[in-house]
Amino acid sequence: MTLEFAKGRTTFKMGISNPDQLKDWLEINSEKIGLVFAGRSNVGKSSLINTLFGKNTARISRTPGRTKVINIFTFEINSDGKKDDSLPELFLFDLPGYGYAEISKEMSRNWDQLMHVFFSNLPKKSFIINIQDARHPNQKPDMEFQSFLKNFDLETTMVFNKIDKLKKQKEKSQLNKLKPKLIKEFKWVKFVHFVSAEKRTGTNQLENSMITSIINRIDN
Repeated sequence: MTLEFAKGRTTFKMGISNPDQLKDWLEINSEKIGLVFAGRSNVGKSSLINTLFGKNTARISRTPGRTKVINIFTFEINSDGKKDDSLPELFLFDLPGYGYAEISKEMSRNWDQLMHVFFSNLPKKSFIINIQDARHPNQKPDMEFQSFLKNFDLETTMVFNKIDKLKKQKEKSQLNKLKPKLIKEFKWVKFVHFVSAEKRTGTNQLENSMITSIINRIDN
């Protein structure tokens, strides 16, 4: 049996920027399973979502850091090329990019409040896909985000995107050495993947890992 995301059948449900509205929605859907995509602005988060779930699922912003809305989608999983109707409703959360300096203090405060509400009320069967730029791993905003995550019991997969941009073997070797260090330092990080959304390198392995995590949550 082959399981895969149903490309092109992801449905946009809503975008939420109001913390109270977000809390109400999460409380109503507290038993759902969700994938949470988070990363610094301009790391290729939207491109990776589109590669995994189908073209034009996520909007690619031309102005990094401007979008401060949590976009919520539903998605499907195919079994041997056909929709698996035995699976429950599944959600994809596309979070606003973090770590972009050129935003107003008011927008920054709202982002902080929105993220606190989101992670405090996120369905417990959800897990995080934290995306970083392979060329610039573990930037200060990334480390701050990981420090924030340690307050919540949420399994995290760390994804280093744009590995096709690494031209030197030394750069690739240094990135590979990060993997055991990250899993040791950040106990909530269970998997580390190196991918290129543009070239589709490593995306099949990432997709399989994500689907396995989803199925495990359904069974438990």
